[in-house]
Order: sequence, then C-alpha cells, then structure tokens
Amino acid sequence: MVSYKELGLVNTKEMFAKAVKGGYAIPAFNFNTMEQMQAIVQAAVETKSPVIMQVSKGARNYANATILRYMAQGAVEYAKELGCPNPQIVLHLDHGDTFELCKDCIDMGFSSVMIDGSSLPYDENIALAKKVVDYAHKYDVSVEAELGVLAGVEDEVSSAVSHYTKPEEVIDFSQRTGCDSLAISIGTSHGAYKFTPEQCTRDPKTGKLVPPPLAFDILHEIEKKLPGFPIVLHGSSSVPQDEVDTINEFGGKLPDAVGIPEDQLREASKSAVCKINIDSDSRLAMTAAIRKYLAENPSHFDPRQYLKPARENMKKMYIHKIVNVLGSNDKL
Repeated sequence: MVSYKELGLVNTKEMFAKAVKGGYAIPAFNFNTMEQMQAIVQAAVETKSPVIMQVSKGARNYANATILRYMAQGAVEYAKELGCPNPQIVLHLDHGDTFELCKDCIDMGFSSVMIDGSSLPYDENIALAKKVVDYAHKYDVSVEAELGVLAGVEDEVSSAVSHYTKPEEVIDFSQRTGCDSLAISIGTSHGAYKFTPEQCTRDPKTGKLVPPPLAFDILHEIEKKLPGFPIVLHGSSSVPQDEVDTINEFGGKLPDAVGIPEDQLREASKSAVCKINIDSDSRLAMTAAIRKYLAENPSHFDPRQYLKPARENMKKMYIHKIVNVLGSNDKL
C-alpha cells in the first residue's frame, strides 16, 4: 500500500471547495507520456494553478502502474524545482470501470479515482460507486462518480448515444453513494469528433461546423438540487481548429473534427462545475507539432528534436486553458 501523501500529492476535496466558492474550474489534463506530464507541470507552475493529472485505464496500462507512481512523485518534485514550494497536484484515475481497478489505483498512490458505472442500471451504478467510496474514504482518497452517459470514443470508453443526467436523481445518487464529486452529461462528448455534421450547423463564412449548445438548463437544475456540490464535465476538449488545420496540412486526415466552444466552457467554469476534463486537445497539439516538424525537417530522426516542440505546443495550450477558459490561475 502506497499512500499518495507520501508522494506529495493531494486529493480534490479542498481544491474543489475553493473552486466552487471562487467560480472557477480545476483543469483535469489526461497524460500518457513524460512530455505531456512535463508540459502540464510547467503550465501549472507558471500560472500558479492547482492541477489534476489523470490517466485512463488504457494510459495506465501503457505507462505501467509502477512507473506512473514515480512519475507522479516526480511531477511534484519537478514543480518544486521550478519554483512552486507547495504544488497542488492530484493523480486521478479517469473512467475506472471496476472496483478492482479503483482499489489497485488507490493502493498504488492515486489520490483520486473515478468509478464510471453510468452504463449500468441506476441501482447497480449506486452499489458499485458506494463500494468504491467505502474503500477509498478509508485512505482519504476522493471519489468521482458519473450519472448520465456521454457519447463519443476515448480509449476504452465508448457510447454511440448520450443520455442527459436526470436532475431528479442527483440528490438520491449523491447521498446513497457518498461520492465527493459528480460527473454529469449535458451535451459534452468524448474524442475529437464530438458531434456529427447532422447535429451541427455550418458557419456560412468559414464553412466550419458549429456544435449545438450545452444543456445549461439541466446544469442549473442540478445546481439547485445540490447547492455547492462539485460537478464535473467530461469530454470538454474544444478541438482547436488551428491544430486540426496543421495536422491536415501536413498529411493528416481529420475532416469535420469539432469540439465544445470555449465560451460555453468558460460559462460552465463559473458555476458549480469545478473540474473540466481535457484530453483530445493535448493529443491534437502534440500531433500537430510533430507532423509539422517532421515535414519541415525530413532528415531528422532524434525523438527529442520533434518531441520538444510538441511539449512546447502542449504547454501553450494548457496555459491558455488555465488562464482564458477555466480561470484557475493564481489560485495557489
């Protein structure tokens, strides 16, 4: 058993309480590689922001659980080395699908886990979430649960159809599970193709797809039911068109990729939404920089040569999200 506190990590309870009260959201950036981790830490330190570094089941398998533990510890020490004496870094499991996976992550030093039973019948979702909560709270680990289903594809998480969270269920669900935060479905979606062209309109000037608005009426109703309770938005990448255009310019093929408009995420950040998940934007920023570099430098083959601009591009994106979208800067 490895306690996250030994690694210098924190759980989400205090940072979420401050975020709800302060009207901003904590960035939850998924990572798979050292370069992503470095960029996340650099951005958090430079903006003086708390941050959640999260990994999916697939990312954990890719990185190796033991290596991941030391990477998290290294992230804390790296932040201190960069000049942040008291970094607020969470290591979070994104979309844990079984009790056993959540338990293993807790035992390996995670400070927060998500149990996603949203595809299960309502009572089974509650029972699974409560089992995880009961174990996690023994070790002061935070638990996120999900009510409602997001469409889209991200690693092992896949659903063809979204189901909005029912506001009338949130009180019963949160009380019976004892979860610390609740992921809801109000129209966000996983992946770089969050909406089909048929769901969107087209900007007559640019020809770009314009996605449908988020269901803020559902969010506000949930806020009334659970005043001050931490709410989480998954699938909240904006899919920046400049990165998509760069990828396509240098040999990629991402037609009609579209994400969540940043003005809507900015509005959500000022509500009870205190954690916003961003994954695809990082992947796009990394891939765009690598494609551009290799196209312009065909004789280069040292990974450091193309991973350095990739890291810089991700850092730029993370800083933008923290400062201009989520508002979590200067909160340490």
